[in-house]
Amino acid sequence: MVIGLNLCPFATGVFRKGQVKFVVSEATDDEMLLADLVKEIDYLVNTSPETTDTTLLIHPHVMSNFEDYIDFLDIAETVIEEAELEGIIQIASFHPDYQFFGTEKDDVTNYTNRSPYPILHLLREESLSKAIDSHPDPEGIPEKNIELMERLGLEKVKDLQKSGLIDES
Repeated sequence: MVIGLNLCPFATGVFRKGQVKFVVSEATDDEMLLADLVKEIDYLVNTSPETTDTTLLIHPHVMSNFEDYIDFLDIAETVIEEAELEGIIQIASFHPDYQFFGTEKDDVTNYTNRSPYPILHLLREESLSKAIDSHPDPEGIPEKNIELMERLGLEKVKDLQKSGLIDES
């Protein structure tokens, strides 16, 4: 949905170039997921952006509870801080039950960050900055996404998510 609905205008380019690494973690607890996270951060830092520009760490067996996932994000941010990678790596978050602060659970706008499984998306800040600098209206992206989700409506978005087929009409 991110690429098909152009929710992130920066995703298509790296995806088409094969610069997105998809990692499915076998972690069944926080410690195993933390070890996978550290491994993938290390990989991203030590690999050229031309090879891998971004990593999606998909973890289907752990963090199914959204509150636990949010708590784990704090730990993940601490890992980045302690590794002195602030300004180098950042994490975007996706979860089946993603809910933005101040929204109702079934608010259609939550679907911009909903995914079939919990995901930690590791991004290179330098690459993200370049993409933002080249975009004509980066500040307008969230508003555009909200408008799109509201125009599509909750039922259509749920259907799109289930089917994997993207059709904005």
